[in-house]
Amino acid sequence: MLWCIIPAMIDIKDLRERPDVYRAAAANKRIAVDIDRLLELDTQHRALNTRKQNLTAEKNAISKQIGPLMGKLKKAQGAEKEALQAELDQLQVKPAQLKQEEQALEAQIAQIAPQIQDLLYRAAQPADTDVPVGKDDSENVELRTWGKVREFDFTPRDHITLGQELGMIDFERGVKLAGSRSYFLVGAGAMLQQAVLRLAQDMMIQRGFVPMSVPVVVREPAMLGTGYFPLGREQSYTLANEDPSLFLVGTAEVSLTAYHMDETLSEADLPRKYVGMSSCFRREAGTYGKDTAGLYRVHQFEKVEQVIICRNDEAESKKWHEAILANAEALLQVLELPYRVVFVCSGDLGQGQAAKYDIETWMPSRNNWGETHSASRFYDFQARRLNLRYRDSQSGQVKFCHTLNNTVVASPRILIPIMELYQNADGSITVPKALRPYLNGLERIEKP
Repeated sequence: MLWCIIPAMIDIKDLRERPDVYRAAAANKRIAVDIDRLLELDTQHRALNTRKQNLTAEKNAISKQIGPLMGKLKKAQGAEKEALQAELDQLQVKPAQLKQEEQALEAQIAQIAPQIQDLLYRAAQPADTDVPVGKDDSENVELRTWGKVREFDFTPRDHITLGQELGMIDFERGVKLAGSRSYFLVGAGAMLQQAVLRLAQDMMIQRGFVPMSVPVVVREPAMLGTGYFPLGREQSYTLANEDPSLFLVGTAEVSLTAYHMDETLSEADLPRKYVGMSSCFRREAGTYGKDTAGLYRVHQFEKVEQVIICRNDEAESKKWHEAILANAEALLQVLELPYRVVFVCSGDLGQGQAAKYDIETWMPSRNNWGETHSASRFYDFQARRLNLRYRDSQSGQVKFCHTLNNTVVASPRILIPIMELYQNADGSITVPKALRPYLNGLERIEKP
């Protein structure tokens, strides 16, 4: 394969013009990428390509000279013929020399281009200017809270105790069968999870989102395109015994956002609003010893995810960002779960996120807020990597789309606040009113 055109993973022109912005983006997001080396290689790559283009032009010019010269040679005689023949011989030698130089240039380009591509895959999307600079999630900024944290007049149980006493969760057999961070949801536990997922999906359909059942096994381009590779590769499970280029997704965002990969959409069809319900898989690498008990951090879970694909317009992206955040808040309000919204600081942002809101729901067993939702806007970061474009209806220009996503609900984590906040002194759990229609009118979960 000849490497001469680098995929548009970020706006390389913008990086050339504002290198300090990209250096700061990497530093603020704590991402190790050598921007200076990237620029150096980019300069070399452009110079080599320019020289190669000049060689091509020179070869074309020679080809145009040879034909007329051969015509003159046929008619010439004597000294004139000898002079023309010498000129022709010299011209015919030149393409071979140029071809040799061209091959040498191609070898250099083929060596440099993959290095540039790797660095571009690691470069960070600059955060919006209003994003607070901070080192980690401890420096996220609280924007607002909703609901009242329940005060108990009895000693509350945690979801582990509740789940085991009510026969809703079986951790022992889950670990025996699948290892650490594994579990069974049993009886009312499984039904409660399905009720939450169905409620979330129904609410999104009512808001005009197209429901989709998505592949949870995807090829590497989808993971690269959505920004989960290469930096997050260690978090993913691979199907190495089947095909090492196949991976289990950690979120339906991958499948939904990559749905239109390598396509050019019509502006009239934007925005695209998709909602997907799927199983999700994460290795939780780097979290050894953290949240090992219970349902907070597990390897397999279910999620309803919302994705927006819209025009390349910052104001529109920001509008949709608020809208998808409001969708998730609406679900928590219907469930009557107290939560807070935080504006995520730079050190807690992902590589491609220009800005992110987290929603944290109150969890009594943690005596704190626990993250249950994340709403992200990427501008054209993912679309560039996915080659996801649209044609502007006025200018006719082809532009990269903007993408956004947000968790509508993720389970079993959402079961923690539901079970713990709705528990009763006798150890039973009151079913939230919004979930009762999905549980055949069940009002209380009691010991079997």
